[in-house]
Amino acid sequence: MATPSPPPRRVRSRLLAGALAFAAIACFASLGVWQLGRAADKRAQAAAFVAGDAPAVPLPPSGAPRARYLRVEARGQYLVDRQFLLDNMTHAGQAGYRVLTPLLTLAGTVLLVDRGWIPAPASRAALPEVGVDGSERAVRGRLDALPRAGLHPNAAPEQGWPRRISYPTQAEIEQALGRPVEVEVLLLDAAEPDGFVRDWKPSGLTPERHLGYAFQWFALALTLAVLVLVSFLKSRESPE
Repeated sequence: MATPSPPPRRVRSRLLAGALAFAAIACFASLGVWQLGRAADKRAQAAAFVAGDAPAVPLPPSGAPRARYLRVEARGQYLVDRQFLLDNMTHAGQAGYRVLTPLLTLAGTVLLVDRGWIPAPASRAALPEVGVDGSERAVRGRLDALPRAGLHPNAAPEQGWPRRISYPTQAEIEQALGRPVEVEVLLLDAAEPDGFVRDWKPSGLTPERHLGYAFQWFALALTLAVLVLVSFLKSRESPE
């Protein structure tokens, strides 16, 4: 029985190019689907943020389910000598900090309260004035997570208080305070006293941006599919 001869080099090249093109089309289409999923997630976040305008409820106990952006009320005392300045935060194009003040609740837990954004002094050596009364109080706001950076900086933690810190993890906050800290951060309501700039919005890109990216990926997939089809039809017409 004769051994079949391998396909001509030109045919092999076309098969390889076709396989690569179909792989690229599948990749572009999957990225478009992923962006559609991200848009749906952001719509859900926006709905949760709007739902956070509801009247505040008592802070659920540790370990109990807590929806993101749930509006809560917590009572306790600020740890006024253990505040954090979240570095590399901008507002309206100006550099500054977000002020994180630990609240020792009546239940004995520590809840970080984000009191908002404050501009940075002209000199890096100076820190803004963030003093606050340490008497017992009730604070209201939405629950959220600590801001996260795309890449976690490796800068050595500073000493002293208030402490300047960049995108800390919960573990780093607990180590600095020497006590457990709640997973969530309370975004202090704009109407609450002893706060700074508090223009709270859902984090990340808008649903519309994700939909725009999805359209771009699907357009790339369609364009490449059309090019592959045209190339195939031309190869059918041309002699080998």
